[in-house]
Amino acid sequence: MKYALILVSVLFLSCQQDTNKDSENESEKETIEKKEPEVVIPSAGDKELDLTNVDKVNQEELMPFLEKYFKENKERRFVIKTDFGNIKIELYDDTPWHTANFLRLTKLGYFNTTFFHRVADDFVIQGGNSDKVITHRFRSKVGKYLIPNEAEAQHKHKYGVVSAAKYSEQNVSNASSPFEFFIVVSERGAHHLDKDHTVFGRVIEGMDVAEKISEVEVDESEWPLSNVGIKVEVLD
Repeated sequence: MKYALILVSVLFLSCQQDTNKDSENESEKETIEKKEPEVVIPSAGDKELDLTNVDKVNQEELMPFLEKYFKENKERRFVIKTDFGNIKIELYDDTPWHTANFLRLTKLGYFNTTFFHRVADDFVIQGGNSDKVITHRFRSKVGKYLIPNEAEAQHKHKYGVVSAAKYSEQNVSNASSPFEFFIVVSERGAHHLDKDHTVFGRVIEGMDVAEKISEVEVDESEWPLSNVGIKVEVLD
């Protein structure tokens, strides 16, 4: 009987120790969980911009609007500022619709809400879009028009040119997106794009910067893993 009582006491103490150990483990687990850093998901927006003075342009009024803007605004040189350095570009006079549109969006500040959002290895770096809410609000305010192709100017897609992106679906006329542009970084050029896209400018300084950007890591959709923000300013 004495041995039975001792055995029960031992079993009781063992269970009590296991219980205490479980409590300690739970307490330790709670402590570890409390020490886990809070995951902060960055906002997809940006600081709010005043878009009240941006006039929406419809497709029907686009051509006379751009032609008038081209005549009244003579600036043709720009700087694209990035964390990798600056890229200076010059736009052509014989592509007035594209040149006027780019100049207008620059003066409105649209490009400053965007990234070089597509980097295609040994091909192009493409800018003018982002996943920010303000970028898409800006687009909606500017207007959902397309710019007619101006490839008859005969500029080729050689190394260092600035060309207009386009929407491929239901776009038999090869009209351009008003918001997105790309710079050819392949030394061979991208001549399979000739006539399909409108070349409307060229890099005059900073191709080394464009090449650095062309080397960033990207995901499966060619979107850089770290955003390459841009700021575009008029030079003269």
